[in-house]
Amino acid sequence: MAKKVKKTRKKKHRGLRVLLYSQIFLILVALGALAYYYYGGYAKTVSKLHEDAIELVRNSTAETFRKNQTSIAYDSNGQAISIMNRGEDRFYLTSEKIPQYAKDAAVSIEDKKFYQHKGYDFKAIIRAVWAMVRDRKVSQGASTITQQLARNIFLTQDKTWERKIEEIFIAVELEKKYSKDQILEYYLNNIYFGNGYYGLEAASQGYFNKDVNDLTVSQQVFLIGIPNRPNYYDPVTHMDHTLSRRNRILNNMLEDKKISKLTYNQALAEGISLERSADIYNNYVETFMNMCATKVLMELNGFQFETDFETEDKKKEYESKYQEAYEAANLQLVTGGYRIYTSIDLTMQAKLQADIDQELAQYTETGDDGIYSLQGAAVCIDNNTGLVRAIVGGRSQDLSGYTLNRAYQSYRQPGSAIKPLIVYTPALENGYTPDTIVTDQAIENGPENADGAYLGEITLRTAVAKSRNTVAWQIFNELTPHKCISYLTNMNFQKVSPQDEVPAASIGGFTQGVSPLEMAKGYATIYNDGKMRDAGCITAILDAKGNKIYQSKQETVVIYQETAAREMTDILTSVFQEGTARGYALSNMACAGKTGTTNKSKDGWFVGYTPYYTTSVWVGYDQPRTLKGLAGSNQPLSIWYTFMNEIHSDLSPMSFPPALNGQSTPDISEENVDQAVEDSTNP
Repeated sequence: MAKKVKKTRKKKHRGLRVLLYSQIFLILVALGALAYYYYGGYAKTVSKLHEDAIELVRNSTAETFRKNQTSIAYDSNGQAISIMNRGEDRFYLTSEKIPQYAKDAAVSIEDKKFYQHKGYDFKAIIRAVWAMVRDRKVSQGASTITQQLARNIFLTQDKTWERKIEEIFIAVELEKKYSKDQILEYYLNNIYFGNGYYGLEAASQGYFNKDVNDLTVSQQVFLIGIPNRPNYYDPVTHMDHTLSRRNRILNNMLEDKKISKLTYNQALAEGISLERSADIYNNYVETFMNMCATKVLMELNGFQFETDFETEDKKKEYESKYQEAYEAANLQLVTGGYRIYTSIDLTMQAKLQADIDQELAQYTETGDDGIYSLQGAAVCIDNNTGLVRAIVGGRSQDLSGYTLNRAYQSYRQPGSAIKPLIVYTPALENGYTPDTIVTDQAIENGPENADGAYLGEITLRTAVAKSRNTVAWQIFNELTPHKCISYLTNMNFQKVSPQDEVPAASIGGFTQGVSPLEMAKGYATIYNDGKMRDAGCITAILDAKGNKIYQSKQETVVIYQETAAREMTDILTSVFQEGTARGYALSNMACAGKTGTTNKSKDGWFVGYTPYYTTSVWVGYDQPRTLKGLAGSNQPLSIWYTFMNEIHSDLSPMSFPPALNGQSTPDISEENVDQAVEDSTNP
């Protein structure tokens, strides 16, 4: 018995010693951290941040949280094409006018301890730090609603420890000066809801065309889910993401006893359909401009764009960083008071839109959402600058707000229109000439030609003009799929992957496909002697003070050999003379191009160019299905021909530069290109 008591005492003493030693260790660590803090210069920095925070909040008033600078974008003639973030003061809601369900939803999902903390949640910060140490990356947020307000109003989106410390200091000072109701009011009026909607009422008007107090509980909660990641939870392009977020918030509110089980069930079961506001001026131009300008700001913010990834995990990691940087830059764009100058010509834009609408007018079938089932999209690039002059992402309809911009957001099978980019121009780089004899013949396990016939021995020029699938298939395999697909990879075709390195790609069989914008850029690269330029639309950006922070220089990347590009242009002129576009050549103007039709007539393409412009046209259904009579040589070619005739009517006739036969000619003067871009930035 005595031995047992002795052992118990030893264990107890051992436990006390361990506790004592651990306490001494923690004290030493704390003392070391304090010494590092003071003698490492951090104390001085933190003290200055605290002083700045006090000063910022002291000088703030209720008006501070109502201010916002409006960014405006202009076309090439100085006409406004987009007024972003307009009317925020008109949409400002005082606390008593904000629905209680919306307030409860925000607190429930963003900051459960909002009414208890003094500006920051210490436990949440510890959890976030621990998660960062454990995962070796920032995987959890720790910002309270007050911190988010501090960041949106007073700070940048930079992720530095200094900014985070100052954010906490400002939040603490805000809590001292303003009530919780005021802070929540300021927050809900200043967070970004995507698509240019800034504040809860602006979002309600923009997405539902109603006052927020006229929305159902489900609709209010739906909106509250967007600001956490406005691009990811964008209901226009990612409705499924937004609905999933709504459902999560409703569940949180039920657990927090902010809604009854009956209200929860009704809200969860309610379908959501958008009714976009009618205050959008230029649907497809605005969405494209917004994307291009956001990417410019990302670049100015130091974001490094990447296209090649060693592993799938590296790609996913990059995509996450991209998404975060995009959302921050887009918020910056909408609220920064910028003046954005673009290459868009609204007169050309109207012509291209009208030509698509007229050609497809007889197809009146609509889906459940009221949108035309058969669609068309087109992009026109200025060959002098490489910039987009007109971009149409679908047919005109009496619908409010932004719709899917198929010109750059949809990826479809390109059919034979892809052949010049991945088969024939590469072949011309590898010993082929326009007069090389090739054999159009049946191939075991290979493709058939559209007409079901085989022409035997023909020239390469004839094979292109008459779109012989068997010839493209043979050359593609000879050069190797990997080598041929690399041309698209080098031109940053977004959805092209190693999975597309298969023979079917030679005639347009891709895993996901290509966009009309990418196809226009590819053909413009051939015209530009094999040199690729970014097919954007931003020529210059001025900040709120009028300082020019960006000027397009349109740097080039060599994709094809100059000789091969010139020969490809020469061959593509034959498509109008003896091939699938015969009879559609422009009068008094050199033109080159290629048709494309996918299996079962699901997609029709025509991409062609003159010395002035390159235009790409696609026609098909959003959900691919057969349209009897659809072919690249029908509707797409007709749209292309009508539009190109219109925009060339007052231009001087020009011929293409001659094939080089191995001789180099001077490049298009980069100074001239830069001057053309510079000229378009003056309002």
